[in-house]
Amino acid sequence: MEKVIKSDAEWRAQLSDLAYKVTRKHGTERAGTHDDFPKEPGTFLCVCCGAPVFESATKFESGTGWPSFYAPIDGDMVAEREDRSFFMRRTEVHCNRCEAHLGHVFPDGPAPTGLRYCINGVALTFEPENDSSL
Repeated sequence: MEKVIKSDAEWRAQLSDLAYKVTRKHGTERAGTHDDFPKEPGTFLCVCCGAPVFESATKFESGTGWPSFYAPIDGDMVAEREDRSFFMRRTEVHCNRCEAHLGHVFPDGPAPTGLRYCINGVALTFEPENDSSL
């Protein structure tokens, strides 16, 4: 996988203020502000580099106010690291291609993985599945 590396100025020019704060500075959006994605088949992409990170088939309603998924598309596209900010111990999830902070993963999700990838909606874009029958 080819890594995407840009200067801070390039990320600022590309992203909205909130997307920059969340993805490049490890921020968190307010709950309920960006979980209005279409409920149709498709792929969720990293807003920074366009890497495919989650499929709509793994999205579920967690009641948290953030988009939640039980598994990434590919373990190589989403990486994890320990996050000890705010006097907590959590597991941060980031895009492995561009290092964008996406959210966190928790061990309280549904089957089949038992995981809940709690992702900032502003860190994602949605690409609907193409209907090849047309």
